[in-house]
Amino acid sequence: MILIADDDPSVVSSLELLLRRRGYETSSAATAEEALARVAAEPGMDLVLQDMNFSRATSGEEGLALLAGIRHRRPELPVVLITAWGSIALAVEGMKAGAADFVTKPWSNAQLLQSVETALALARIDPRIDSRSGARPGADSPSGREAEAAGAPPDRAELDRRLDLAGLVGRDPKLLRILDLVGRVAPTDASVLITGESGTGKELVAEAIHRNSRRRERPFVKVNLGGVSSTLFESEMFGHVRGAFTDARSDRKGRFEVAHGGTIFLDEIGEIDLSAQVKLLRVLQDRSYEVLGSSISRTVDVRVVSATNRPLAELVERGDFREDLLYRLNLITIHLPALRERPGDLPLLAREFLQAAARTYRRPAPELAQDALDWLRAQRFPGNVRELRQTLERAVLVSDAPRLSARELRALAEIGAAMGSEPGDGRRPTPLPSPGTMTLDEMERAMIERCLAHFGGNITRAAEALGLSRAALYRRLEKHGLPASGAG
Repeated sequence: MILIADDDPSVVSSLELLLRRRGYETSSAATAEEALARVAAEPGMDLVLQDMNFSRATSGEEGLALLAGIRHRRPELPVVLITAWGSIALAVEGMKAGAADFVTKPWSNAQLLQSVETALALARIDPRIDSRSGARPGADSPSGREAEAAGAPPDRAELDRRLDLAGLVGRDPKLLRILDLVGRVAPTDASVLITGESGTGKELVAEAIHRNSRRRERPFVKVNLGGVSSTLFESEMFGHVRGAFTDARSDRKGRFEVAHGGTIFLDEIGEIDLSAQVKLLRVLQDRSYEVLGSSISRTVDVRVVSATNRPLAELVERGDFREDLLYRLNLITIHLPALRERPGDLPLLAREFLQAAARTYRRPAPELAQDALDWLRAQRFPGNVRELRQTLERAVLVSDAPRLSARELRALAEIGAAMGSEPGDGRRPTPLPSPGTMTLDEMERAMIERCLAHFGGNITRAAEALGLSRAALYRRLEKHGLPASGAG
């Protein structure tokens, strides 16, 4: 049963017709008082679809008061707000107060039905992941909407039986709860915001959400918004027609059109500027857009998953990120722990990365000695899982030892530091020379000398560590007048 709370008979009639055609039972209330009475009297009520004003006043106070009353009587009951586009700030206040979602007038039937169905689906799956029913507040969830299941973690084997979790390695309780949440949220169309430090696996979680959704057979489109300039944003996201601008020599599909029917993954969402945020909010709100150079509006059916390593709530407070956009993105927030917060998973991850690298580079997969595992556990790994993988890939490329010790890993980390990457032990990389003190040729010679010294003159291992072929390294030795005698 869906309760429609609105004082406009034409709005009520339209919504009843739309919802009944979809198979829902409906009832209506013309006043806030009547709506509260219906909620109290009908325990089978599944959702409330309510307006924000019930009189000539347009402040929205009546709607907020009704929402508060519903939340007090039935905190598990999802509420979807209806408001005018110009009153989105009011809808955001409602989201802070516990509403499940909001739609704007004039509404899109498809978008309204999707909001209703998503809210109902989340409530049916598990009340613990309803974003306003007791989920603990998160750093990037100003409304306390981070969804994290409590209690004992699920069994990894059971999760693998019912879900496709390829690439997500680990058995830490924090990770298992996240994977369980992925499985419960994936079948809905809820927008998901994935937060966490760089290298924690946000893209892998986004892919898992798509693979376990009803959209799995449709496109999964990745967009790194950090690499999309504000001047190209509309063309990249919405496409353009020939002649839309000087270099538009042919029509081009935008990312949203390519993702139609599937999932669009907006990575580095915190990097887009305010002008692009407005354009993005429009398509997320109305599921419609205009191709650059065309005045024809197009509709799109996509599930939105986004990710960031930036504190969006702080950006909102500073005025650098729109609060209404944040509430469109984070119906469910999944926060990924840093590698240092799940140390028990490190041996599993290490073995997985060694075997994967061995397959990729057609090398034998070395084992890790106990002191190597102990050394890995002691590292800070600011780059998290990604840095661990790179460290072990380098080990497979460079080392011929069947068993890696802590001494070898430490030496490889030093090579990585000298080459400009962060060392695994958390020490600062060897700084680059001050501008003007060395030429590029001098820097190249110094790097080659250091690498050869580390590998005892072994040309093959030094070339692999430097990312060169043996022939290319020999040419550089000749160029810099360095001896190759004794090299293997």
